[in-house]
Amino acid sequence: MTYLLALDQGTSSSRSIVFDAQGNIVAMSQREFRQIYPQPGWVEHDPREIWSSQLETAREVLVKAGLAAADMAALGITNQRETTLLWDRKTGEPVYNAIVWQDRRAEPICAALRGQGLEPLVREKTGLVIDAYFSGTKIQWILDHVPGVRERAERGELAFGNVDTWLVWQLTGARLHVTDVTNASRTMLFDIHRNRWDDELLAALRIPRSLLPEVHPSAHVYGETDAHLLGKSLRIGGIAGDQQSALFGQACFSAGLAKNTYGTGCFMLMHTGTRTKLSTNGLVTTSAAQPTATPEFAQEGSIFIGGAVVQWLRDGLRAIKASSEVESLAESVPDSGGVMFVPAFTGLGAPYWKPNASGTIVGLTRGSGAAHIARAALESIAFQSAALLQAMSRDAVAAGGSPVAELRVDGGACVNNLLMQFQADLLGIPVVRPKVIETTALGAAYLAGLSCGVYRSLDELSDQWQVERRFMPTMPRGRAEELMQRWEHAVRQATLE
Repeated sequence: MTYLLALDQGTSSSRSIVFDAQGNIVAMSQREFRQIYPQPGWVEHDPREIWSSQLETAREVLVKAGLAAADMAALGITNQRETTLLWDRKTGEPVYNAIVWQDRRAEPICAALRGQGLEPLVREKTGLVIDAYFSGTKIQWILDHVPGVRERAERGELAFGNVDTWLVWQLTGARLHVTDVTNASRTMLFDIHRNRWDDELLAALRIPRSLLPEVHPSAHVYGETDAHLLGKSLRIGGIAGDQQSALFGQACFSAGLAKNTYGTGCFMLMHTGTRTKLSTNGLVTTSAAQPTATPEFAQEGSIFIGGAVVQWLRDGLRAIKASSEVESLAESVPDSGGVMFVPAFTGLGAPYWKPNASGTIVGLTRGSGAAHIARAALESIAFQSAALLQAMSRDAVAAGGSPVAELRVDGGACVNNLLMQFQADLLGIPVVRPKVIETTALGAAYLAGLSCGVYRSLDELSDQWQVERRFMPTMPRGRAEELMQRWEHAVRQATLE
């Protein structure tokens, strides 16, 4: 049989999964690593922990599967996007911790760029808005705030990468400094129409071009891993940022197909084909995973706090001891009792883009308890996602298309039936959960398989996608609209300045 190894480096854990050629999971290994919070609004990771945890899971999953590296046709990588690393090209030593996508420290830099009138240029070339979420301003912050780093960068001594680039650098013994179009498209430095780094943007952000990796399609034979790491050299045949990888793993290969990933954050993407159209509803345009050199695109909405709100219930409020307890606690009450929870712990992303918003709970009464807050926390994930899909559908209709007809879902929180049913009720369309919900890793495996000849076409991959459960809306539309109005009212409370 043919097997594929996927490395899935996420925000809170590193995972490795072995898939067979039919897309079934053979074995999985996962390890959490530290979240570092130096001050409010700052989030960091230790680059060495990212690498060591990923390597450990890769070795462990082969043992669990009872297979060897020699049994793998290829290796694919998917990763938390925008998280920014700089390291010394000779020693491989990071110059600073990885600045995580959630981190807000670069907001003053973003405000200055907006003040210079650069928003239209950034939108036109990158499809993005100017926001601290993306990598470019994180790079600038490191260059400006870590002593000696800018000088070293200008001498060509340093390398920049998102997590995928860091992993490939480590896997190949510093031989390869590469990335794919999806990760490049999240830097605010990449012209997505021409698939190349943009000198005008680099100059605006004062970033030396010598820092940047070489960019390839997502399905591409990048090179081979060092043999001593896993026992045999493996072809690195696919790379994609986690959300584009999930879109690919959900077999959303054509315009109009959409998915939502319920992870630490929530990320909704709709494939838009080979054409771009800038959103007028707070979404960004981004590169979709590209099997070939032909640019393909997606519209995306990013929610900064999705499943992380459950972690807050566990670690901050201490309402639950384990994340798995949240569904039963929420189900112990018939509804949220009027409580609305806006989990804007790191500002609000799409479609609001309010960096100064703060976490807010409204509608509390003497009858409110932990169960109502837990239910409101779960429902907040669905409310934020519904706001995204409504924005996406408005953009689609304005472009002459149709509203999204169904939403494919994946990620850890999609196993929560209460959440998925509430999501379908708010949206008024079917919410479809596939048999394999590890679609982020599956997408990376599929990309690697395509580049290495395991799969002949996208049609072959589409045929493998199977439904596990379809959640149909049951709530009257009037009630759903009333709840969305109450949600928007709560959002306005969270964004008072």
